[in-house]
Amino acid sequence: MKHTLFITQRCNLACRYCYIQKKNITLSLEMAEKIIDFIFEHTPENETVDIGFFGGEPLLEFYLLKDIAEIVINHPSYSADRVVLRLVSNGTLFSDEVAGFLDEYSIGFGISCDGPQFVHNKSRIFKNGKGTSKVVEENIKHALQWFPIMPVNAVYSTETVKYLPETIEYLSGLGVKNIHLNPDISSKWSIEDTACLEDIYAQIGQQYIDFYMEGDPRYISLIDSKITVILRGGYRPDEKCSMGKGELAYAPSGNIYPCERLVAGDDGDLHCLGNIARDTILSVKCEGPVGVATNIECHSCSLKEYCMNWCGCTNYFSTGKYNQVNHLICASEKAAIQTAVGVIEKTRESGISFSEHLSGTPLMSIIGEVSS
Repeated sequence: MKHTLFITQRCNLACRYCYIQKKNITLSLEMAEKIIDFIFEHTPENETVDIGFFGGEPLLEFYLLKDIAEIVINHPSYSADRVVLRLVSNGTLFSDEVAGFLDEYSIGFGISCDGPQFVHNKSRIFKNGKGTSKVVEENIKHALQWFPIMPVNAVYSTETVKYLPETIEYLSGLGVKNIHLNPDISSKWSIEDTACLEDIYAQIGQQYIDFYMEGDPRYISLIDSKITVILRGGYRPDEKCSMGKGELAYAPSGNIYPCERLVAGDDGDLHCLGNIARDTILSVKCEGPVGVATNIECHSCSLKEYCMNWCGCTNYFSTGKYNQVNHLICASEKAAIQTAVGVIEKTRESGISFSEHLSGTPLMSIIGEVSS
């Protein structure tokens, strides 16, 4: 079960596509204690407690973050075998002190970087309009010294999608082996904008193959996630969207939301399920069961078992409905599945079995390389 705590809604950046409205609001320790009690009380005993620290930029409140981490690990229900802690940062505030804290508390750490300078600085800028690429690049290299398989998340837009292969090369050149690619779902993608996806994803597929053949594999979410579901015969029920049930997000106000992407300005109304201090959790305000696309064409599609048409927040941002898919997701998923099939077929003669993907651990391919 996934829980996301918004440590603060403050941020030192003004990213052009951010879906969180910035406010000078920070989570209090009193509210954090209530949220953490709620998390342990409402996560079934047989499930992992996955707690993410989010923002705004959570490292703006570094010492508060340390106090909250202490509350988690000192909780009577805490178990190191059961609890997973994560933190996502914009990459501008990393230091050895931060790294030591993350290492001591075994907190998984990730940085956002959209690609080389001319790509990254289109959207990820300081409040004064200055690009953040230079400082983020240095901090990625610094962080990799501590965390060799640290994930880096790159967002691509209608403007930057054509540079995805260059983004892969750039991040790989920095030493990043764990690359996550995500479209800006809040922008207006036309059908013409998505026409290039098949060719661009195919280029990434060839890069992926080249990394493998050179004995230096990369985890690339666009490829690896699809290889896994193809070999398994589709997504498992527990891998599909569970917003509001298996996934909750908590704003500094104590308001509860079904997904971190839906907190937005925390108005306590749209998407809000209740408040940690006042209410019990209400039912998710969906028009139908989350995880089931309502598009007629989805029901008859031969790729539906391998497609992420069930992602409620992605659907909402693109169509205004949790269960309705738009042409971006359809085109992207088809291109990604096609690319993954091509990768499997092209590498079969080389004896690459992707057995780690079949077992659900695709990262093992790069962990082995880093460990050696």
